Amino acid sequence: MTVTGVEPLSRSRYKVYLDDSFAFVLYKGELRLYGIRAGEELDEKAYRQITEELLPQRAKRRCMSLLKDRPYTERRLREKLEEGLYPRDCVEAALDYVRSFGYVDDAGYARDYIENQWGKRSRRMMEQDLRNRGVGPEVIGEAFASLERDGADGDEAEEALARRLLEKKHFLPEEAGREETRKMAAFLYRKGIGGGTIRRILGDAGGQP
Repeated sequence: MTVTGVEPLSRSRYKVYLDDSFAFVLYKGELRLYGIRAGEELDEKAYRQITEELLPQRAKRRCMSLLKDRPYTERRLREKLEEGLYPRDCVEAALDYVRSFGYVDDAGYARDYIENQWGKRSRRMMEQDLRNRGVGPEVIGEAFASLERDGADGDEAEEALARRLLEKKHFLPEEAGREETRKMAAFLYRKGIGGGTIRRILGDAGGQP
């Protein structure tokens, strides 16, 4: 295969093109080590060392480095590796590696997240955030169900959250007019509070936001 391009990505990293297609990113010293120069051939042995040894190991270390600071969902880890321009096979190898040690567990991630946010955010907001982080709806549903089996009361937590939001707004339902109440109902709905909870707190005037 022919090296058809070596393009600077940063001061020390370079994008390497083989046969007119992007192949991988290497550091400057690695270009010298493997004799990679535009217009010259890259032998099969060097190519295999780069794609089967060097880059998979680097991708695994990148995953471990990210997970050392905080938990990640599988999708977010994949995105991080793709942002680093790792070849697809290297991305999959790295994800398989961290999965094998239980370092990536979307179910555990969802439960930990919900436990941390319980009573601080509405269920709808938590579900949306978890979906945005790449957690599937079935995993999210089971995480909520697991907490409820352990005694957590979702309706009670949501109502407490709604009442705290009203307190911050210095809103007193018994003193508010119908239009003011409807505006507050819309505010609570935007915060992810369910219609049933809104009606319990604001009465019929809360209606449907």
